[in-house]
Amino acid sequence: MPFRFCFFACAFLVAAQNTAVRAADSNDNPLMIESALPYHYPQFDQLKDDHFVPAIEAGMREQLKEIEPIANNAEPPTFDNTIVALEHTGRLLDRAERTFDNLNACNTNPTLQKIDKEVAPKLSAHRDEIHLNPKLFARVQALYDQRDKLGLDPESAYLLERYYKDFVRAGAKLADVDKEKLKKVNAELATLQTDFEQDVLKERNASSIVVEKKEGLAGLTDDQMKGVANAAKAEHKEGQFVIQLQNTTGQPLLGSLQDRHLRERIMNASLSRNSKGGEFDTRNIVMRTAQLRAEKAKLLGYDNWAAYQLEDQTAHDMPTVNKLLADLAPPAVANAKREAAEQQKVVDQEKGGFQIAAHDWDFYSEKVRKAKYAFDESEVRPYYELNHVITDGVFFAANKEYGLTFKERHDLPVYQPDVRVWEVYDRDGSPLAVFIGDYYARASKRGGAWMNAYVQQSGLFGTKPVVANHLNIPKPPPGEPTLLTQDEVRTAFHEFGHALHGMFSHVKYPRFSGTSVPRDFVEYPSQVNEMWARWPEVLRNYAKHYKTGEPMPQALLDKVEAAEKFNQGYKTTEYLSASLLDQAWHQLQPNQVPTDAFAFEADALKKGGIDFPPVPPRYRSFYFSHAFAGGYSAGYYSYLWSEVLDADTVEWIKEHGGLKRENGDRFREMLLSRGGSADALGLFKNFVGREPYIEPLLKRRGLEKAPGADDTKTEAQKIPNG
Repeated sequence: MPFRFCFFACAFLVAAQNTAVRAADSNDNPLMIESALPYHYPQFDQLKDDHFVPAIEAGMREQLKEIEPIANNAEPPTFDNTIVALEHTGRLLDRAERTFDNLNACNTNPTLQKIDKEVAPKLSAHRDEIHLNPKLFARVQALYDQRDKLGLDPESAYLLERYYKDFVRAGAKLADVDKEKLKKVNAELATLQTDFEQDVLKERNASSIVVEKKEGLAGLTDDQMKGVANAAKAEHKEGQFVIQLQNTTGQPLLGSLQDRHLRERIMNASLSRNSKGGEFDTRNIVMRTAQLRAEKAKLLGYDNWAAYQLEDQTAHDMPTVNKLLADLAPPAVANAKREAAEQQKVVDQEKGGFQIAAHDWDFYSEKVRKAKYAFDESEVRPYYELNHVITDGVFFAANKEYGLTFKERHDLPVYQPDVRVWEVYDRDGSPLAVFIGDYYARASKRGGAWMNAYVQQSGLFGTKPVVANHLNIPKPPPGEPTLLTQDEVRTAFHEFGHALHGMFSHVKYPRFSGTSVPRDFVEYPSQVNEMWARWPEVLRNYAKHYKTGEPMPQALLDKVEAAEKFNQGYKTTEYLSASLLDQAWHQLQPNQVPTDAFAFEADALKKGGIDFPPVPPRYRSFYFSHAFAGGYSAGYYSYLWSEVLDADTVEWIKEHGGLKRENGDRFREMLLSRGGSADALGLFKNFVGREPYIEPLLKRRGLEKAPGADDTKTEAQKIPNG
C-alpha cells in the first residue's frame, strides 16, 4: 500500500498477474469484500491461493480509479478533498496485500512464492504511478506550502507533512527522465528483494546437518534428542538424526554438543549459507541490490542509501549512527575477548590443545556460566512451559499494567492447526482487539520472530485491530510439553510489546496506525515489554514446573538474575558486527560497490574494529534478510538505538513503582496509543520528561562507561538527536 507502510512485520509485498489461476467468480473471492467476521477478521477457511492475484489486481485498478478524480479535481485543493481523500483510497489493495504478505511469511508454499516472485515489478510500478503523478503531487505541495494557514489539528497537520515527505522521497520532484530511471530501479529492487528472501528460506531448509549415529550427539538432553529425531522424520530420514538450522549465525545445539568436529560442521554450514555457489547463492543479489540502492539514492539527491534511509528515522543521519556503533564497538569487543579468555582457561585446564573458535563459544561459555553462577540453561526450561508463559506471564503482565483481559476463541478460522486466537478486552471490559498467536517453527515459515497486523485500527474507518505474533519455537513430539529457553521467553514478551503497540493504537488516520513509526523507534516499546519477563510478580505467576506446578525456587531465580549480564560481550559484538555490515553496504557510492563480497565483508569488519573471529556477525550479508529483503536496510542499528530508549524507560518505570496501572496508563496514553501521529522522539521525551540517556544501556550490557563519563547524567551522555 503506497500510503500505509507496514513498518515492523511486513516485508515489501509484491504481486502481479499471470502467475496463478484466476478465481472463476470474484463474488466467491473472500478478499473482494470486507470480512463479515468480528473485527473484519480474515476468512482463512475460505481463502485459496488463486484468490490473491485477482484481488490484488482488482485492488490496484480500484485504487487508480479512486486516485484519478483526486488528481484531476477542478476545485482548489483542500485537506479533505486531497489528503483525507487519499487516505480513503486502496482499501481493497491494502486488505489483499496484508493477507497475502502475512501468509506468505508464516505459511508459504510454492504457489505463493511464485506469485510473490513473479509479480513484484507490478506493485512497484503501481506505487510509482501514484507517487510520481505530477497533478496529484501539485495538490499535495500546494497544501503543504500553505500548511500554517489551514488551521489543522495536530494529527491532521502531521499527516499533511508526512504525505508531502512521502511523495518527495518517492521521487515526485524528479524530472521526467529521472522518474523513468527510478521506475526501472524500483521494479528491479522489488524482484531482487523477493528473490533474496526466498533463497534464504530455501537454503536454510536445504542446509540441515545429518548425523548417522546417536553417539555423535553426546551432550544433548533427552528433549533435544527427541527434537533431532523428530526433524529426521520430518525430512524423511528415519533412523538418522537431523539438525535444522535457524536463521541466525549461531545455532542452539552448539551449547550442548560435545563433538567438536560436529560443532564445526554446524557452524560452517551456517556461515556458508547462500554463498557457496548453487541456485540459492545470493552474493550477486547482494551486490546488485547495493548498486541499485546507491543509484536510487543519487537520483533522489542523497550521497548514498544510508543517508536516504536515515533522514526519515529518529537518528536522522549517518554521523549519528556511525558514532553510536563506533563508541560501543571497542568496549563490546574488549568484553568479548575477556569472555573468550575465560573460556580458553577451561580449554587449557581440560588439555584441549586448541584455541577457542566460533563453533566452541556456546559450548565453553556454558561451562563458564555453570562454574561462575552454578546455572545451567536446562534447569530453567521445565519452568517455562509455553501456555503458562503466554497466559500466566505475557497476558498476566498486560492485565496488571494495562487492565487487559483475554478470552480464547475457537470459533474464528485459522490458517494452520497450531495457531491460537484470543479476543482482547480493554480495562473497562469493552472489546479492544483480536490477537493471533503462531508460535511453532515449520518449513513453510520464515525465520525469526515478528508481529503483523491483518486489520489496523483507524478512527476514519471505525476499525479495531487484528494483530498476530509469530515465533519459531521447535514443536515437540505429540504429547510432550513445549518448554522454552530463557531467550524464547524474552522473545514472547518482546513480540507482545509490538502487539500492544498495534492494539492500543488510537489514531484517526490509517497512515499512522499502530507500529507505523520510524524503523529505529518501532523496537522501543517491544523492548520495554521485555522487562516484565523477569519482574518478580510476573515471574512467580508463570515460572512453574510443568509437572508439579511448583514455582521456580528462589535460588534458581537468583541464578537467572545473576547470570543476566553473562556473555554480553558476545551478544553485543555479534549484533554490532551485523549492524556495521549493514551500514558498510549502504554507505557506498554507486562506483564503490565491490565485485568481491567476501573481501568487502572482511574489510568492513576490520575497519569497524570488530573483526574478532570467535564472534562472527549475527547475520552474514548473504542471509541477512533484515538488510536485503525486509525494511531494515541501513536500519539494523535500530535495535540498539531503541534499546537506549528502552533501558532509560525501564529505569523510569522502576523509579515510579514498576508494575502498576498508573505507569501502564501513562505509557499507553502518551506513547503506545499515538502510533505514528507525532514525532517519535518527542513522544519519548514527553513520557520521561527529558532527553534520553545512554547510561542505562551501558549498565544493562555490562559495558565500560564512555571515556570521561562519571555517574552524573551529563549532556555528553545523552544520545545524539541527529
